[in-house]
Amino acid sequence: MDWELVFTIREALKRPLFADAKVVGGSSGLDRAIRWVHVLESASFESLIHGQEMILTTGIGMSADLPTSLEFLEYLIHKNAACLCIELGTYFSAVPEELVSLADQHDFPLIVFNRTVRFVDITLDLHSLIINRHHRMLGELESISREFHRLTLTSQGTVKVLQLLSRSTRTQILYMQLQGKPQFFPSLPPEEQEPLLRFFSAFYEEMEGVHQPDATPSFREFGGKTVALKPVGALDQTWAYILMVCPHKPQEFDCLLLDSASLSIAQELLRTRYMEERKLFSENLWVDELINGRIDDENRLKSLIGPDFGVVNELAYRVCLIEIENPRNVKWNSSENEWESITFHLSLVLRSIFEKYSLRPLITLKNNRLTVIALDIQSKVPGRTRLQQALEALQNIRSDEKLKDLQLVIGVGKSHTQLKNAPAGYREAVQALSLYPCHQKPTLFYEELGVFQLLLSLNDGKTLQNFIRTYLGPLIDHDQQKGSELLLTLRVYLDHDGSKQIAARKLFIVRQSLYYRLDKITELLGEDFMSPENRISIQVALRAYQFLYPEKLTLPSSRSVPL
Repeated sequence: MDWELVFTIREALKRPLFADAKVVGGSSGLDRAIRWVHVLESASFESLIHGQEMILTTGIGMSADLPTSLEFLEYLIHKNAACLCIELGTYFSAVPEELVSLADQHDFPLIVFNRTVRFVDITLDLHSLIINRHHRMLGELESISREFHRLTLTSQGTVKVLQLLSRSTRTQILYMQLQGKPQFFPSLPPEEQEPLLRFFSAFYEEMEGVHQPDATPSFREFGGKTVALKPVGALDQTWAYILMVCPHKPQEFDCLLLDSASLSIAQELLRTRYMEERKLFSENLWVDELINGRIDDENRLKSLIGPDFGVVNELAYRVCLIEIENPRNVKWNSSENEWESITFHLSLVLRSIFEKYSLRPLITLKNNRLTVIALDIQSKVPGRTRLQQALEALQNIRSDEKLKDLQLVIGVGKSHTQLKNAPAGYREAVQALSLYPCHQKPTLFYEELGVFQLLLSLNDGKTLQNFIRTYLGPLIDHDQQKGSELLLTLRVYLDHDGSKQIAARKLFIVRQSLYYRLDKITELLGEDFMSPENRISIQVALRAYQFLYPEKLTLPSSRSVPL
């Protein structure tokens, strides 16, 4: 970093207006930065100090007694003021040794004027210098940031960006990819690398899962130096960290450059991931053949997957079928190209999220459906739990401009091993997805289907219809003829174990209306409809009816419900 961009107390003392000023304490802190100059004559200044201000005073606010003066100085130090300048005279004739000792203890410059000075002249002079330095800093920051961006478009762009960051800030840089080797700029001998790597490992273990790529840098002390740690990534995922080891306290310029470098590197990483995703997208066309049962030769599978087939084939996996909907009817500029861009972007986000949860996805796309074979790469947390977390994270991405208007409905098959069983997992995922109208859950696992697993296999056009008519025929006919809702009432009543209070509340009707409906149901189905055998059959028939006509058994949203 060009240190002339930071205006320090040492430089201020060289100005003509400070010719007669004297440093009486805290002389080790003369390289502290000054962000502004503030005239302060009040002892109550809680909201007046932001940090790094040069404080000018005649001492009127601290002249009452020594404890007051010490409290005044202690609070300035606590608020991170740059220094204190006192005009000796009417209100403050001499600086007590206790103030000098306190200033020395905290390397807080204590400066006195032995004659009257015009504070307005000092503020005007120093403010013009500070503003000029700030403009120069912004100009240099913009210039270096443009160079960061240009470098990412060249070969080994990330390395060049990190080298420029190190030169511009005059700091040691460590670049830690979460999947890759550490890189040091400038290079360090192995004996100096090891402590820094151990430091990062401890930090990462402490912060794992907390840092988002847009987080501000974290600061830690390391070997008498300050380390600024900045996550690098996109799509809500962190892919790497930049560690800036500063021999001095990082200034605003250092932090802004660190942010700019991390953004440029993130853009390059994202471009790389886009290219890799396109390659994987084309290579994974065989996934569609696999799930549709068109690959049954193990040798062909070996050739498609490559040398790690033996490991991959033994991994547990689930097939996920993700249907993409656009509930807000958003009109894109160019339907075909825009749709391809959105589905491709979704697959990129999905891959990033799944990898975070130790799942390796094999993805294929057909129309508005993504099919994912989610291979479990093992972890301490059970596979289903991690997959559920990954799918919830995918459902909840609303910050992404391309995906915020999409609604995802997901069906998930049972856990399998051996890729030859993928067609079975795919059929299970299809069945789970098909029951979204019944369950109204955005993500449905095959194990959650319950009796619907049986009903799906019996749906041959007649079996379910005959079963439904046997147990529910009189109620169906009454609802059709009278416009009543006896079927829905019976379903809600049985689903809540015969609780009249809960059923009435769910149906938005008064208790007397529920009694009337239950009496009518008893009349039509017989007094023994609640006997164990009949109740089981009726509940299965209700599920079958819900499976065939989900819209007819939807709970009401208001009290305007016919009896």
